[in-house]
Amino acid sequence: MEQDVESPVTIHPPKLPKQAREDLPKHLKECTKRKIQRYVRKDGKCNVHHGNVRETYRYLTDIFTTLVDLKWRFNLFIFVMVYTVTWLFFGFIWWLIAYIRGDLEHIGDKKWTPCVSNLNGFVSAFLFSIETETTIGYGFRVITDKCPEGIILLLVQSVLGSIVNAFMVGCMFVKISQPKKRAETLVFSTNAVISMRDGKLCLMFRVGDLRNSHIVEASIRAKLIKSKQTKEGEFIPLNQTDINVGYYTGDDRLFLVSPLIISHEINQQSPFWEISKAQLPKEELEIVVILEGMVEATGMTCQARSSYVTSEILWGYRFTPVLTLEDGFYEVDYNSFHDTYETNTPSYSAKELAEMASRAELPLTWSVSSQLDQRAEMDTEEETKNHEEQTERNGDVANLENESKV
Repeated sequence: MEQDVESPVTIHPPKLPKQAREDLPKHLKECTKRKIQRYVRKDGKCNVHHGNVRETYRYLTDIFTTLVDLKWRFNLFIFVMVYTVTWLFFGFIWWLIAYIRGDLEHIGDKKWTPCVSNLNGFVSAFLFSIETETTIGYGFRVITDKCPEGIILLLVQSVLGSIVNAFMVGCMFVKISQPKKRAETLVFSTNAVISMRDGKLCLMFRVGDLRNSHIVEASIRAKLIKSKQTKEGEFIPLNQTDINVGYYTGDDRLFLVSPLIISHEINQQSPFWEISKAQLPKEELEIVVILEGMVEATGMTCQARSSYVTSEILWGYRFTPVLTLEDGFYEVDYNSFHDTYETNTPSYSAKELAEMASRAELPLTWSVSSQLDQRAEMDTEEETKNHEEQTERNGDVANLENESKV
């Protein structure tokens, strides 16, 4: 399973007056700046708390989603309370009808026709309410045809009871069938790595699925979370930038049968274009990776998340292979899923590597052009010599002809 890497504890300055906060020791301020608070934790939970929400009525307008999002203990408590309050409410109305009609004063009178037979108090009215709403029908307490108000109440309780059942049972069903637990078997590598692949500097991480039932239409996305300041001086905290992991080539759509290494090529469009090995630890950034797909067994959409801070990005490493060919099948060794090994990788940024490559190509270009120019000059000189020799030969022939005539 995925090993959760605890984020460093952020040092918060004490709640002192402004002047006192400004007088804090410099080493405390520098330590506070160096600490990075996660935006998304390793287990995929977002480390964001909503405070000062004044429009709380919006939660009640979508009561179904609100109940589904509650924790199990609160959900079960509301489930029990809704049914209990409903039974007590209608039990009280049944008792009230019997009290107003005088049925409680004629208990045991065979000549008196009550609204509900064998109803002799609030407890029996409560039991009759439960039997009516749950359609148990033990047959001891029954409604008579001499009570129109009881017939109307029976219809109302039956309809409302069906609505309550549909709402609460549906809420429990949705909460039970939520695919959140399915994401527990979708694992991400503990670290991300940066190394060379096909002559290009790449950022890589590994994903895997521990279950035999696969994720259908799986896709991967990545976001860079980093604060930035615009040219106009506007500060944007936790700005989100897309990291291309194969969107244009289709490599972001995965066939997740065995663990896969997701690669991001660091090019001019990459946010890591100017980041070198020495500069990486100084950066305050976080990479959030999101794996989405449909659960094969239920067809519901599942999403798994994880993140990597700068201390979890290893420069000059690669992932250890985990797939081996056995007798008639492939075997995945998840013991090595998070393992990496060191490899020769330049410590320069991708931009610096591109500049060095362009400089290395310039002398070659000059030498080729100079050779072409020299060869052209030699060809010109040869043509000139041939022309002069031909002229001299023509002159000698003319002289010989003149001498023969004389």
